Amino acid sequence: MLCRDLGWVEPGAAFAALAGEAPLVFLDSAAAGDARARVSYIGLEPCAVLELARADELPGWLAAARPADAACPLDWPFPFKAGAMGWLGYGAGLTQAGIESRHAPIPGLPEGWFGMFDLVLGFDYAARRLCVLAGDRPGQGAQARIAALAARLRRAAALPPGPQPDWREETPRAAYEARVERLRAYIGAGDVFQANFTARFTAAPPSGFSAAGYYAALRRRSPAPFAAFIETGCGAALCGASPERFLSVTATGAVETRPIKGTARREACPRADARAAAALRDNPKERAENLMITDLLRNDLGQLCETGSVRVPELFAVERFAQAHHLVSAVTGQLRPGVGAADLLLACSPGGSITGAPKHRAMQIIDALEAGARGAYCGALAWIGLDGAMDSAIIIRTMVATPEWLYAQAGGGITWDSDPASEYEEMMLKLSPLIAHG
Repeated sequence: MLCRDLGWVEPGAAFAALAGEAPLVFLDSAAAGDARARVSYIGLEPCAVLELARADELPGWLAAARPADAACPLDWPFPFKAGAMGWLGYGAGLTQAGIESRHAPIPGLPEGWFGMFDLVLGFDYAARRLCVLAGDRPGQGAQARIAALAARLRRAAALPPGPQPDWREETPRAAYEARVERLRAYIGAGDVFQANFTARFTAAPPSGFSAAGYYAALRRRSPAPFAAFIETGCGAALCGASPERFLSVTATGAVETRPIKGTARREACPRADARAAAALRDNPKERAENLMITDLLRNDLGQLCETGSVRVPELFAVERFAQAHHLVSAVTGQLRPGVGAADLLLACSPGGSITGAPKHRAMQIIDALEAGARGAYCGALAWIGLDGAMDSAIIIRTMVATPEWLYAQAGGGITWDSDPASEYEEMMLKLSPLIAHG
């Protein structure tokens, strides 16, 4: 592989120049100035593609699809050393857990999708550095691929937002609040301590709709450290503004997960905003909810991490995003020898923060109460490098497009102390950037 520095181009402008190409993955740390949002990637021209039918196909495919030119040069300065980028859907995780959903899969949407990329743009916001990494292909060497990509980046481009979809609520407010009460009854009966309940909006793609244009507008409205756009080339697309890291793994097997549980609206007045953050940090319900999920993830990591290595170095931190404050904790560990990043991703999916505790029973109740399949939503977005490293995010604050329908979904963790009206309002706060105009 070859690495070359290119002149700085803003990631959004690079995306606009390349958005007509598919498959394309844009892992977009769009929250400028955020320590969590220093590096972004664009992957193009995958040498192999996997449309998942089952989650357990992933490890074998990663080995089989590894490019022949897999040696990453030492001057490539980014954590992702080429490799796979894509998503593992919630449904694939459900199957891994041995739960048969009552819902039919979303038509036109695979259970997961990954491309193996040896043509990658890396953007370092802090250093204002843009590099391209390319491998050799039959009939086209790495140098020629880099030159062709540099030429494409020089194309002037604009991505207008396009027509606004006519979003329809599948679970109206009264029904949503009634199902929250049903979930509270499950909690009162001792089935679960907490479960994540969501609602979905749907729309037919209007004439002239562009998933890329939609994403360009979304990243302006709601910049997030784990934002993403994925165009699969098979008619499906993901447009996301996730704030939540799921699992990160270094090449040496060091693991971190950062579950989010607890939400408060941002305020325009700085003093009021600070008070909202402090109230969230000190709220007994939100702290209890966060603690339960932190403990669940300690258990999940303990399945594949070395005994005694799992730690909680950060508990109840308040992190600030464009529309909301969130309560966030951190859990770390060290993978056992012989265990890879993909093994950890499969073992921990779906994430605890978007299922509940106990996890298996929470998933059963979620499936019984929600109106349809989650599909990619609440799954995991990930890159898995050729060196074994991985970073991933929970697929929330995300619109999913298929040839026939658009899907936008949001929700929150329900506990015994949950107020149904407040839960509906929190769900709509999270959903608002996805269904906003402009």
